[in-house]
Amino acid sequence: MDERSKIKVLIACEESQTVCKAFRDKGIEAYSCDLEDCSGGYPEWHIKGDAIQEAYSGKYTLMIGHPPCRFISYAGTSSWNTSGRVFKRIEALQFFAKLWEAPIPFICLENPKSCASPVIAKYSQEVQPYYFGDPHMKTTWLWLKNLPKLEYDSSVQRPLPIYIDKSGKKRYFTDAITGQKKGSVLRAKTFPGIARAMAEQWIPIIARTSQSPSIESDEKQLLCF
Repeated sequence: MDERSKIKVLIACEESQTVCKAFRDKGIEAYSCDLEDCSGGYPEWHIKGDAIQEAYSGKYTLMIGHPPCRFISYAGTSSWNTSGRVFKRIEALQFFAKLWEAPIPFICLENPKSCASPVIAKYSQEVQPYYFGDPHMKTTWLWLKNLPKLEYDSSVQRPLPIYIDKSGKKRYFTDAITGQKKGSVLRAKTFPGIARAMAEQWIPIIARTSQSPSIESDEKQLLCF
């Protein structure tokens, strides 16, 4: 049996199906999972429900998760002390931790810069969409378990800003969509180039692994919530 046919992938907290489709394009059985209906056009590949429950189902070889970042991203630091947000931040970190500790051999969690590093685990790699062919900047951290860092051409040039504001500051993707209708939804979507790189680079590595490795963290940390 082709080892690729044994691979089953969960894309947790994804409604756009960008990553799901990248793996499906490579012939891998992949499913997006979110509380919302999918917008990617393939409801037959979408599980509408609890991503934590699905992650602990024992079905999957690889999980790529996009835990909600609203209350843990450094972008929201200025409002962290707003009444009630501390409990929402703890809840968000608990959700992140549950995905990170899921009984799945290979795990990647994706988020912007956030306090999940180092509270849950130190992030493994920082990437930008333009590293993988999409002409945008959106600083993204990856937490990797039993997966190598994504490779890319380090000579790729930084993209031009989308606009320059009145103060002369260069504004890129996340700045340009701030304030737009559904701006936060657009910011959360994974760029296709990163999704393709994940599928192209990680499928062969997982397929070559004859036996699923034990789940080990580089850094064991006590989570006190």
